[in-house]
Amino acid sequence: MFNLTFPKYEFRLKKIEEKRFIFDEIRKKYIEFTPEEWVRQNCVKFLIDQKKYFSHLISIEKTIKLNGLTKRFDIIAYDIFGNVDLLVECKAPNIIIDQKSFDQIITYDKVINAKYLMLTNGIINYYCEVNKIDKKINFLKDIPVYK
Repeated sequence: MFNLTFPKYEFRLKKIEEKRFIFDEIRKKYIEFTPEEWVRQNCVKFLIDQKKYFSHLISIEKTIKLNGLTKRFDIIAYDIFGNVDLLVECKAPNIIIDQKSFDQIITYDKVINAKYLMLTNGIINYYCEVNKIDKKINFLKDIPVYK
């Protein structure tokens, strides 16, 4: 396991035929343990425990249609009215977050229309607020606790 900058959380892990799996509390099943999945699961715990998002309002790895192509986002957290409050793009810890990473999440947001964006590799986290009126992205030190 990689050491991440998220708080330390407990996870249910298992091994089947030399493959490791981690239990996803949102999808209610074991998912193959990959570096990106490790970041995703830690991020979900962070959103629930520290940012107070309701687990039943979080969606993981669902598909969206983008310019005729099928894409898959990492994490979405909805508000109680069904609007997207937060869109999260997760990368493996060894992946450097660069302009291409930001372009990816901004492109996804054109369809998703989130209030906040988070881009993480588990080591470095970027937080943004999307200003729909001015069509600008404002970087934040942190995302606010869910209300």
